Amino acid sequence: MESKQNRYILAGLTCFCILLIGITMVNDEWLAPLRTGVGYVLIPIQSGVNKVGVSIYQELSDYGQLKGALEENRKLQEEIDRLTEENNRLLAEQFELQRLREMYTLDQDYMQYEKTAARVIANDSGDWFQVFRVNKGSADGIQVGNNVLAGGGLAGIVTDVGAHYATVRSIIDDSSRVSGMALQSADTCIVAGDLTLYKDGRLRITNIKKDGDIKDGDRIVTSNISSRFLPGILVGYAVDISIDSNQLTSSGYLIPAAEFSNLQEVLIITDVKEAEETAGE
Repeated sequence: MESKQNRYILAGLTCFCILLIGITMVNDEWLAPLRTGVGYVLIPIQSGVNKVGVSIYQELSDYGQLKGALEENRKLQEEIDRLTEENNRLLAEQFELQRLREMYTLDQDYMQYEKTAARVIANDSGDWFQVFRVNKGSADGIQVGNNVLAGGGLAGIVTDVGAHYATVRSIIDDSSRVSGMALQSADTCIVAGDLTLYKDGRLRITNIKKDGDIKDGDRIVTSNISSRFLPGILVGYAVDISIDSNQLTSSGYLIPAAEFSNLQEVLIITDVKEAEETAGE
C-alpha cells in the first residue's frame, strides 16, 4: 500500500517539476523573478523526487531479489523432494534384496523339499500374522496341508486354497499345535500357539517326558512322527524348561525362528505329508 502511494506521489511531483522546468526555460525578462522563485521551489522538490525515486527503486530491487530467492527456494525444494523419493526407493530395494537373500538362504537350508515363493497379500485384523493369505493357490500347485516357511524356519500350514490364493494358519495361532523334537536329543514335545504369550515373543512347549533331555537353547524342529509337518524344519529355541508340578512331565517356552509381526514373503513347501492326523496336531 505504501509503495503504491509513493508511486502516485512520484508521478504527481514529476508532472509538476516538468511544468516548473518549462517555466525556467522561458527567457522573457518579465519572467525572471518567477524563474528565480521556481528555482527555490524546484530544488527541494527535485530532491524529494529523487528520494522517492530511490525508495521505489530500492523496493523494486528488493522485490526482484525476493522473487529470485523464492524461485531458487522452489527449485531447491523440488530437488530435495526428488532426492528423498530416490532415497526411499533405494532403501526399499535394499530391504527387499535383504529379504530375498534370507529367502534364498532358507531355501538352501531345506533343499530336500520342493518349494514355491509367495507374497503375503492380507492378514486378519490382529496385531500379528496368526492367519494370513498369500498370492499363490491351486493353479500354482498349492494344496491344503502344505508347510510354510518364513524368516528362519516354520511359519505355519496352508488351511484353505483358492485358484490364486491360499490361507495360512501360523504356529502362533491359539489353535496351532506342532509336534516337535529337540535336534540334539530327539526328545519330543508339543509347541502350542498362544497369541497372548507371543506378545512377549514366546510360545509354549509342553509334553516333555520327565527324563527327556530338552534344555535351554536347544533347537526344536518338527518331529519325525508329526502327522502334518514335514520333519526337520526349525520351529525355534527352547527356554526356561522346568519340571511340571505333577513331577511326570516338563514344560517351558519356545522363541520362534520366524518373525510374525511383518511377514511379506514366504516359501511354501509343495510336498504334503501323507498320514492320518493325530490328536493334538
